[in-house]
Amino acid sequence: MRSVLAVLTVVAAIVAIWYAACLPMNIKGVLTEAERAGAVVSPEGAAARRAMSPWALVARNGFAIPATWEQERPRLPAPHQVAVELWQTTVNKKITSKRSLVYHGWVTLSATLLGFAIGTGLGILLAVGIVHSRVMDMSVMPWAIVSQTIPIIALAPMIIVVLYSVGVQGIIPKAVISAYLSFFPVVVGMVKGLRSPGPMQLDLLKTYFASGGQVFWKLRLPASMPYLFASLKIGIAASLVGAIVGELPTGAVAGLGARLLAGSYYGQTVQIWAALFAAAILAACLVGLLGLIERVTLKRMGMAA
Repeated sequence: MRSVLAVLTVVAAIVAIWYAACLPMNIKGVLTEAERAGAVVSPEGAAARRAMSPWALVARNGFAIPATWEQERPRLPAPHQVAVELWQTTVNKKITSKRSLVYHGWVTLSATLLGFAIGTGLGILLAVGIVHSRVMDMSVMPWAIVSQTIPIIALAPMIIVVLYSVGVQGIIPKAVISAYLSFFPVVVGMVKGLRSPGPMQLDLLKTYFASGGQVFWKLRLPASMPYLFASLKIGIAASLVGAIVGELPTGAVAGLGARLLAGSYYGQTVQIWAALFAAAILAACLVGLLGLIERVTLKRMGMAA
């Protein structure tokens, strides 16, 4: 109960701050609309209000406070506006509708899972090679680190243009970008995990005349499982980000990235925030699913999750 109460307290504080932030963010637009509708505002004229502090405008026009939480196109939508948009675009829409966030979420999830599978497989293979080969350790690992210094927002258009030029379209370019972001955490985590067995454990297997394969399958791989799952949780979230970023330069018509683009084009800030929350919920579900798989796997292996 203490943990639940602590979480609810933090959530309540965030919501309260969010509502308070809507006042200065939206007050000028609200007063402009009210003035056009014939209401008396202080001071009169948009030019005079532009030079004033938003909080001063709130203090002098208290009647406009409720309207800052109800604007159709606010600068900062109120929490209940985002919640209503989420409800309307998930529960109240058919999942096959192009206005449904479930539909757009599935499009993004498909690219995420494909890219995550590619990135995870590549990361595990590289980690095994790095642990067993001094040459790969000295050559591949530095390049893997350097690759993550390139901003994905700059790299994504280049990847898409190159793949489109050779006729690769659809889900593959987004999956490649997802794999690019997800493979590095897996590489680092697996390298750390495969190297986690101590010298005494390795020496014990040597006394049993264990082969390199037996050392890997009986000792290194089981020892790396906690590290692998920790890196997979980071990788799946990064993969989702990569899928969304991959949708932005292509002008996609489906996917959470497409919803973000459409909202920015038409000034639909409520739609943008709803898509952001949908992405966050999707990421939380994916990480939670990996956590469940981790507990089951480690329990069957006799480890504490």
